[in-house]
Amino acid sequence: MTSEVLQEEFEVLESIYPTELTKLSERAVRIDVEPDDPTEGEEDIKLALEVTYTDDYPDALPELSLELLEGPIEEDDIANLLAELRDVGEENLGMAMTFTLASHLREKLSSLIRNRAERRRQEETETERQAIEAEEARTRGTPVTVDRFTAWKVEFEKELAAKKAREEEERLKAMTPKEREEYKRLATRLTGRHLFERDRSLAVSDDSMIDEGAVSVDISQYDRTAIEEEEDEERVTFSDSD
Repeated sequence: MTSEVLQEEFEVLESIYPTELTKLSERAVRIDVEPDDPTEGEEDIKLALEVTYTDDYPDALPELSLELLEGPIEEDDIANLLAELRDVGEENLGMAMTFTLASHLREKLSSLIRNRAERRRQEETETERQAIEAEEARTRGTPVTVDRFTAWKVEFEKELAAKKAREEEERLKAMTPKEREEYKRLATRLTGRHLFERDRSLAVSDDSMIDEGAVSVDISQYDRTAIEEEEDEERVTFSDSD
């Protein structure tokens, strides 16, 4: 590589990158590279591409390195970008390639930021979807099945029995010994239902009661005149003198 060839490439680069290019030596330059189209809401990334030219350039790859100047980027991303730049250089052997390398890096930085923004939107969408599903599940409740209802009923009856026992205990504590004794006595008294359940022979039908000791009355033998006389005797008359 002649110095005239390299000097000619330097002049072209200086015209393209008037503020981004820094000439480090007669055989090395640095170009500050940013994305082509910054993505709104995403922090930009700026890298410094350093190119050191070998004696065999452009028939051999120059030495390449990347330095982070601004913005967040993973070390793995930098390593991948550097590997891609070397691949691009291999494809352009025999030609001045510095501009091509810098242009490729600008495009890849833009793609990296767009992909990062898309991942962030997907994460936000997924988070929102999960929140909506959680809210729907909370408001919808759990579907009731026979097994769930049975389990709930058993638990509910246990809680109800425990509550009644606590109330009973509090009620007894508030009583005097005499009141407590009377309360317990009344509580153990059998109700009609308890008596019925203990001795079903007490349930006597109306028909059997009519059959036993029933009196037959012939209404035709009951004189109407006698009825009227009885009604007159029972009627009480009040006069004005009273």
